[in-house]
Amino acid sequence: MSNLIAIAYPDSATAEQVRATLGQLQTEKLIELEDMVVVTRDEKGKVKLQQATSMGAAGAAGGALWGGLIGLLFLAPLLGMAVGAATGGLAGSASDIGVDDNFMKELGSKLEEGHVALVVLVRRSTPDKVLPRIQEYGGHVIQSSLSNEREEELRAALEGAPA
Repeated sequence: MSNLIAIAYPDSATAEQVRATLGQLQTEKLIELEDMVVVTRDEKGKVKLQQATSMGAAGAAGGALWGGLIGLLFLAPLLGMAVGAATGGLAGSASDIGVDDNFMKELGSKLEEGHVALVVLVRRSTPDKVLPRIQEYGGHVIQSSLSNEREEELRAALEGAPA
């Protein structure tokens, strides 16, 4: 079962540093993420989502590959790649995996103007190795599906107190 965690930061630079650290931790196999999104609320109150991966781009790449292969059968590989990329891009951008976009926009609307939240969907982690690496960035837990005791450990770590 995956856990949803949303942590607020005062600026996007800090959120991006935490995102990069989590990406490194994922490479080291200390955490396994299903989704990671930076949610920003600008001074005008507009909420923006910055996905870690672009489903449209992934769909276009896959569509171009399959379209090219099918195009080879009909002696028109370039046309097949173009049609496949367009179709794959549309299908990819229409699909949504991980955390629901509407939920993240609603969460973003509750942020203070100019503040940022990092929303992660964690499949598996090794907290005793992950928490010390993100502790230096601080932050404030605004949403979590963790148990009360795990959420308190996370809050204490982000505040710099011993867990």
